[in-house]
Amino acid sequence: MLLLISPDSVEEAVDCAKAAEYLDIVDVKKPDEGSLGANFPWVIREIREAVPAGKPVSATVGDVPYKPGTVAQAALGAVVSGATYIKVGLYGCTTPDQGIDVMRAVVRAVKDHRPEALVVASGYADAHRIGCVNPLALPDIAARSGADAAMLDTAIKDGSRLFDHVPPDVCAEFVGLAHASGLLAALAGSVKQADLATLTRIGTDIVGVRGAVCEGGDRNAGRIQPHLVAAFRAEMDQHARELATGATLAG
Repeated sequence: MLLLISPDSVEEAVDCAKAAEYLDIVDVKKPDEGSLGANFPWVIREIREAVPAGKPVSATVGDVPYKPGTVAQAALGAVVSGATYIKVGLYGCTTPDQGIDVMRAVVRAVKDHRPEALVVASGYADAHRIGCVNPLALPDIAARSGADAAMLDTAIKDGSRLFDHVPPDVCAEFVGLAHASGLLAALAGSVKQADLATLTRIGTDIVGVRGAVCEGGDRNAGRIQPHLVAAFRAEMDQHARELATGATLAG
């Protein structure tokens, strides 16, 4: 399972760089513009320059409307600015067909410029609160559009968490659907260390966090702390070892 950390500034990205050995992906977003709010191209470039060259940078392009052309241009801007993973929050898509339209445009824009870049179709565990596509539709949307990964996050950051809206058995179904289509499965949404055993067990490929590695556990007022990133990774590794040991014993 890969660990994705989301700094909200270049300064926090420098803190992530100090903990680079414990994380796998540095994620660029702008939380004050939404759950998957897009940051400025120059911020993506500066964060790309601030973290080790071997660590991929992901960038969100926003909680997007159903405007394929607009979103495709935004996605191209993110990849040109140095992002390796391009995440699209299908906030304004109310049907799977709309999601596919947007994601096909994004895939073409991104892959024409950088074929090895990874495109992530992102939905929301609390979709019922905002009227967008059902979370379990995301793997099919991603697969049919040629994307590389399907992701769930939470749209409304009010303290509710991923498992509050999509319980572990449904998350497991989401992961299974993604894997059946050859996709990576990413999960986020106020994930805590206590969730890691479940996320590991169901086969999550990427876990995204912010609050759990911020001072005081506060994603808004706190700042990412390298020692908390290290502790989170240690817990991840422990659960991975336990799962591997259990599989060996079972075999």
